[in-house]
Amino acid sequence: MKTDTRFLAFDFGAESGRALLCSISNGKIELSEMHRFTHTPVKTLGHLHWNVLEQFANIKHGLKIALNETNGAIDGIGVDTWGVDFGLIGEDGELLAIPSHYRDSRTDGVMDEVFKIVPRKEVFERTGIQFLQFNTLYQLYSMVKNNSTALKYASKLLMMPDLFNYWLTGRQVGEFSIATTSQCYDPRAGDWAFEMLGKLGIQTDMLPEIVQPGTIIGPLSDKLTSELGAGAGIPVIAPAAHDTGSAVAAVPATGKGHAYISSGTWSLMGVEIDEPMINEQSLAMSFTNEGGVDGRYRFLKNIMGLWLVQECRRTWASQGQDISYAELTDMAAQAEGFACVVDPDDGAFLTPGDMPQRIRDFCSRTKQRIPETKGEIVRCALDSLALRYRFTIECLDEMFGIRHDPIHIVGGGTQNTLLCQLAADATGRTVIAGPVEATAIGNGLVQGMGVGVVKSLEEARKIVIDTYSLIKYEPSGSEIIERGYRLFKDIAG
Repeated sequence: MKTDTRFLAFDFGAESGRALLCSISNGKIELSEMHRFTHTPVKTLGHLHWNVLEQFANIKHGLKIALNETNGAIDGIGVDTWGVDFGLIGEDGELLAIPSHYRDSRTDGVMDEVFKIVPRKEVFERTGIQFLQFNTLYQLYSMVKNNSTALKYASKLLMMPDLFNYWLTGRQVGEFSIATTSQCYDPRAGDWAFEMLGKLGIQTDMLPEIVQPGTIIGPLSDKLTSELGAGAGIPVIAPAAHDTGSAVAAVPATGKGHAYISSGTWSLMGVEIDEPMINEQSLAMSFTNEGGVDGRYRFLKNIMGLWLVQECRRTWASQGQDISYAELTDMAAQAEGFACVVDPDDGAFLTPGDMPQRIRDFCSRTKQRIPETKGEIVRCALDSLALRYRFTIECLDEMFGIRHDPIHIVGGGTQNTLLCQLAADATGRTVIAGPVEATAIGNGLVQGMGVGVVKSLEEARKIVIDTYSLIKYEPSGSEIIERGYRLFKDIAG
């Protein structure tokens, strides 16, 4: 068996995508960036959509670059993306409609309509998934309610990475980790929640066969092989196709007792467990059970994340003030800490728009000091995230009966050193940050597991530990933080 292997990982976040070549050799992994690109949603007739053809064009472009760089010596291709969104395929194999963006308004109020048919408790009992208005379940029900033509003629529903895999191979299957984000999957049954979906009038014959991370979906199609000048037989391998699933696979930890945060546009904070935890407590505390690698589950909470800062930056750029994230973080570091806080998960912050004004409005509504400068606004967002982390870790401690320490932070958010230190200070735990490209690393390592180069998830994580230098942040508490936390619990709960 080859000891030096190269896997091409395509990682799509909410703002950008990248193609990284993951070379595994001698117990270490090395990344080489082949292609990096932004992808921006497009609004048409008042609705927000993904520019899916441009996204796939970037996949082909990244693959072409990698083939040229390696003289065609690629051992696997894997794609991961954000969760919940999907495309519908017709009987003729064509995409029936442009995939909608999860921040589109079409699901406003839909959850309550679903609960009139299938009670909230029953939905959680069947799926174990946190209630978020943009989950696939509510997107589908909004289409049922509006007599969607695309839904009527759909032969197959493919989540976003499954859609890209179909275009790469011609095979229509659903990967486990991304399927679980839909709130249409029953983890106890190990299959789609057919009965629940039927009650809502959602057709189930369009749901694909589910495959596990590490499954070889098929070779790159003959048409793409010819178009790109690739050699025959390059396998397309399912990583954990949900980006958080791939990121968690690369958390550089051993044993149990730690927690993780996959930090980026969203902050996904939780622990890894062997079986889903679906009970009254996890329902009350709004935790979710998402699929992971090796049959495991990611028991976590979706937290709004750096979206607040990203959207502030976009708003200021539209006003002619294009300020880098590093500059904004420096401004925040100079501002007074915990002077005001928001609930980052409040519905007011979900959709694109004037985020600085929304933060001010929230503080005004909750009778707090109103942040005025850019530094004060960004500091408010970062402080609030850190306090949400504390609230979440305390819930995890209560549910599992142990103190989770340390907290591993992986992903792009590790580059925000202020947020990492605030997370340590607010939670009172050691924070270990890195690696930055955890999602692509996990993607490549799970591909390696699929072809037997990496023997287990534990070996994959040892490779990460042996390869990367990590940054440790020790906590430094204060009465200011405690006062901020008391305020946070009053306004956010």
